Amino acid sequence: MTTTTLTRELPTHPRTTYWPGLVATVLTATVTVMPGFTVGVLAPAIERDLHVSRTGIGLAISAFYAATALGSPLAKRGAARLPAPVVLAVAALAASAVLLIAAGADGLATMAAALVAGGLTNGLVQPAAGRLIAARVPGHRRSLAAGAVGAALGAATLVPGLLLALVVPDHGWRTAMVIAGLVALAPVALTPLARVPPAVPPEPTSTRHANPTRHANPTRHANPTRHTNPTHATTARGTTGGVLALWALAAALSATGNNAVATYFVQLGTHSGLPAPLIGNLLSLSALVAIAVRLVAGALTDRAPRRNPAVIAAMMFAGGAGLALIAIGTPTAFALGAALAFSAGWGWTGLLLATTLRLVADRAEDAGHTVQTGLYAGAAIAPYAFAAVSGALGYTGAALLAATAAFAAAAAMAAGARLARRLG
Repeated sequence: MTTTTLTRELPTHPRTTYWPGLVATVLTATVTVMPGFTVGVLAPAIERDLHVSRTGIGLAISAFYAATALGSPLAKRGAARLPAPVVLAVAALAASAVLLIAAGADGLATMAAALVAGGLTNGLVQPAAGRLIAARVPGHRRSLAAGAVGAALGAATLVPGLLLALVVPDHGWRTAMVIAGLVALAPVALTPLARVPPAVPPEPTSTRHANPTRHANPTRHANPTRHTNPTHATTARGTTGGVLALWALAAALSATGNNAVATYFVQLGTHSGLPAPLIGNLLSLSALVAIAVRLVAGALTDRAPRRNPAVIAAMMFAGGAGLALIAIGTPTAFALGAALAFSAGWGWTGLLLATTLRLVADRAEDAGHTVQTGLYAGAAIAPYAFAAVSGALGYTGAALLAATAAFAAAAAMAAGARLARRLG
């Protein structure tokens, strides 16, 4: 095995447009992760109505992300075997059902059970997105495409923010949850657009040797160990696995900090002295900024994809700086920190998917699985841990701890990039 097999490009189908299928995938990815963010944004009202604690709500939200992370291996196999439109339709329908069940929940147990089920189906989306990007998107547009998929995390906070500002004050959290459930149904009609072409079959042996000059160069295989040395192959696989492990760790650490802010955005904003309707509008604005940053970053890094790891590490570090600003606890610092945490701190998700696709281009589901496992492992830790830490140390101490996790994520990402350079 040579290192070129680790970064080779999969064949794409340039005559077919990929944007309709990509849009369907992005919208599905948005609604499938929306239950976790919606419960987090509506948490203060839910706590009062159901008489549950902040820690209890945090545990239920953590269960949603934990189900995605722990169920990711099974979801990866299912996403690889089933048609992509079916996978996406099932995930969107499940997200809608989760939100509607949560809207009628009379206790935390029912809501938590629905979130666990939604977390499992949420895990189907990233592997399916990896398949679609690898099969249909040209290599020079994959960072942009992956950035669009990553923008789903930002977009998933847009609807809850609008509901908090426009619906909750007059109609309550249950009505807001029902509206979110109906919104989650929208992508189902578009999922047939996300068809993934069948894999290109291997070249027949008779064709491969039809051209007598194909292997005429006597030096082509002068080194008999080039493709047969098992030690080299094992080392390459081991190095690749180490890179993926470090990048998954970086995703987990960064997601721990940034998901805590997204989940407890309302509480942190209130602690900083902002009224709830303004916080909802600020959350929606931050989501729009996050979407724009992901798309722009994807388009720019397509020009030099080898620099993606460095860009991701820088974004994780900048997200940590935003979390540190939030810890100050003033309205201005919160607004600036939230914008930075959402734009940079969450802006790396699509780039990481594109980077792992480049590293393991022949295993598209593995790329999506790696990003998803790290991302949702951190997201699972964040809600419950932040609730517990903020109860003991206050919101300032919890935000500073989240910032520390983001800085550690940047270091892990850089370490993985150094290891990856040995392959190239």
